Amino acid sequence: MIHELYAYLRVNDSQRALDFYAKAFGATEKFRLAEPSGRIGHMELDFNGTTLMISDEFPEFGMKGPQPGDSSPVSLHLHVDDADALVQRALDAGATLEMACTDQFYGERTGVVIDPFGHRWMIGHEIEKLTPEEMQRRYTAMMQTPGQ
Repeated sequence: MIHELYAYLRVNDSQRALDFYAKAFGATEKFRLAEPSGRIGHMELDFNGTTLMISDEFPEFGMKGPQPGDSSPVSLHLHVDDADALVQRALDAGATLEMACTDQFYGERTGVVIDPFGHRWMIGHEIEKLTPEEMQRRYTAMMQTPGQ
């Protein structure tokens, strides 16, 4: 039986990541495990009751974060009260804007930022409650080629 699912990110500087996530998203450190050299083997961050795990890169074990110039194949989604405000807060903290906040077919206003470590964050808030059927109807209509 699965009890929880945690995202676990690799970054090139866990302390700098903690500083960014605190400034951008209000995250706080729960605890860390560090090598004598200072490299972080494991750190848990609290995102208002949700845990995000991070560590420094360990290339000797094949554990690397996104590399400069590469697109991350994973997105993290933050469901918030005000997407526009949190996107701006992330940008002020050093994130890069990938997509400005816009109203989406699935009933959210969503923006996308890339953090300084290459991780992609979708930040959204609900603008209308929709059934899965209505989301599918809108998705289908959006994906149809004009003239078909």
